[in-house]
Amino acid sequence: MISRFLAILFVLLSQTQAHAQESPGDERARRLAEHFRCVVCQNQSLADSNASLAADLRARIREQVAQGASDEQIQAFMVQRYGDFVLYRPPVKPVTWPLWFGPLAVLAAGALAMARHIRRARKTRQLASAKP
Repeated sequence: MISRFLAILFVLLSQTQAHAQESPGDERARRLAEHFRCVVCQNQSLADSNASLAADLRARIREQVAQGASDEQIQAFMVQRYGDFVLYRPPVKPVTWPLWFGPLAVLAAGALAMARHIRRARKTRQLASAKP
């Protein structure tokens, strides 16, 4: 019983120590990877994606961090290669207007179509009830 407890304690302590040995560069690379969208999955960050391209990009980010690149330089590299779509918060500029305002435009178009349909249905009912 005591040996089992000691074995579990040893495993827990070794895992804690492994996390403690993570370098600040690894932590920074992980934080940066969370700010980029996986271009394969599109709904996950690079940090969370299991796609092989995401793994390659995480490795590239770690390389750049190790080489001393700034966050802005790494972001510029990613945007140059994959466009503003790779950013979870792309800048608001004419090229990214569809990303920012597209969902609102689709919602407005749907509301307009629904309003027209309701108006036509009411007119049809009024004409049908007016005929003897």
